[in-house]
Amino acid sequence: MTADAQSASTADKTGWWRSAAIYQVYIRSFADGNGDGVGDLAGVRARLDHLADLGIDAIWFTPWYPSPMDDGGYDVADFRDIEPLFGTLAEAEDLIAEAHARDIRVIIDIVPNHCSDEHRWFQAALAAGPGSPERQRFWFRPGRGPDGAEPPNNWKSRFGGSAWTRVPDGEWYLHLYSSRQPDFNWDNPEIRTEFEDVLRFWFDRGVDGFRIDVADGLVKDPALPDVEEGDETPFSDQEGLHEIYRSWRKIVDSYPGERVLVGEMWLPDMSRAARYLRRDELHSAFNFDFLVCPWDSARFRDVIDRTLRAHDEVGAPAAWVLSNHDVTRHVTRYGRQGDTGFSFANRLHELPVDRELGTRRARAAALLTLALPGGLYVYQGEELGLWEVLDIPDELRQDPVWARTNGADPGRDGCRVPIPWSGDEPPFGFGSGSAWLPQPSEWKAFTAETEAADPTSMLSLYRSGLRQRRDLPPGELEWLSLGDGVLAFRLGPEFTFALNFSASPVPLPAGEVLLASGSLDGSLPTDTAVWLRS
Repeated sequence: MTADAQSASTADKTGWWRSAAIYQVYIRSFADGNGDGVGDLAGVRARLDHLADLGIDAIWFTPWYPSPMDDGGYDVADFRDIEPLFGTLAEAEDLIAEAHARDIRVIIDIVPNHCSDEHRWFQAALAAGPGSPERQRFWFRPGRGPDGAEPPNNWKSRFGGSAWTRVPDGEWYLHLYSSRQPDFNWDNPEIRTEFEDVLRFWFDRGVDGFRIDVADGLVKDPALPDVEEGDETPFSDQEGLHEIYRSWRKIVDSYPGERVLVGEMWLPDMSRAARYLRRDELHSAFNFDFLVCPWDSARFRDVIDRTLRAHDEVGAPAAWVLSNHDVTRHVTRYGRQGDTGFSFANRLHELPVDRELGTRRARAAALLTLALPGGLYVYQGEELGLWEVLDIPDELRQDPVWARTNGADPGRDGCRVPIPWSGDEPPFGFGSGSAWLPQPSEWKAFTAETEAADPTSMLSLYRSGLRQRRDLPPGELEWLSLGDGVLAFRLGPEFTFALNFSASPVPLPAGEVLLASGSLDGSLPTDTAVWLRS
């Protein structure tokens, strides 16, 4: 055991977050309480019993701050208030209290890498001009070439195009995402003080933690060097990040009730990501290697092994996730005729999809995720077996990725289509008016109301799995050999998990069946998972 893990061994090993099931709410698409076609806090409050019945431990809310919604709320104009489309600060406080009354904790997004171009600080920077203290809060630089007409370096936006935009006085500002999302300069002490105060503002209102957007990207190499193929990225995983998160952890630990910090970090080296989970930094981070893994037993086993090993080195729990508001829903990915993984470089929306196959695999993957040691995240709609909506009319798409790539990248709207709650036609109980993105008519068979009455539905599977998961034995995962293409392990002496990736049924392991993703018929069919008690 490493020194970090030994230090962690003296910390509390029973914290709720170490094994929590956390449900992601993308507010715009969850439930509409006022009939304007957009999800809001009133809609969430009206559906809290659905989440309580599901059996989750916490809700993670995507940004609910005032925003022009250029990037679905991740372009924040004010970090201390609520977007009027969603409701009011008082409603947010009521929602937190109502969730707590149901033993559900509340985690909210914080977006420290950038803000909206409508944020008061950025507007002040534009007005103040070159060399001003206001511009030092961001990355303003003169351009290169004749008359400064070329960007300061060759960095590309993650949404397509250059990461730099020129302003009328000739300077350029950095934005790793949309041009309406200027990056903060974390070398400026004002930025650090501001966000520490934002943490306290929301902790004082009862939130239980923060999910940190672009957690690996706050600190940049101040030289702003060009990036060539094979270079280390000068705007990700910089050493200065650790100082920031140690400061944040001190604030978290000063509050009662086990408040938490969760990092969003797309890092290629899992051991590098685990360094942020040392006992004086973040509590948890998303496991994106698991999310992007194609439907293959050896690949899943490798990811699980590497994840558990890297987290064990620092004494931190793993966190498992299959999809979120940025990636293609896994019912669709797993049903593709071809590559079943995920990559931002190519969303593969042109590949044919077998939804029945994707659903069967999604059910099995759900039981795998629920059985693994650590915490897990469920993106809204997963529990209903929803798929990626691929045929949204171009004129209705709202994701800036679509616009900035001139349609080359279809973007993320397809996984953000509003949830179907009840009824036989759109908007399926989402609200009283038309939803902000169109829902497929086939979703009438996938509403929460319909699935709640069906013991074989995806919703029933999730409810059973989340309930029984609480009784799974703690302890290390021990792999079992049950044949080629079968992923199987034991937790303690009494619990066995098996998932058959092979092309043929295999013998069912010994034990009492606790839960299965599909019919067993005395064997374990292809693309089927089972929980057993010895």
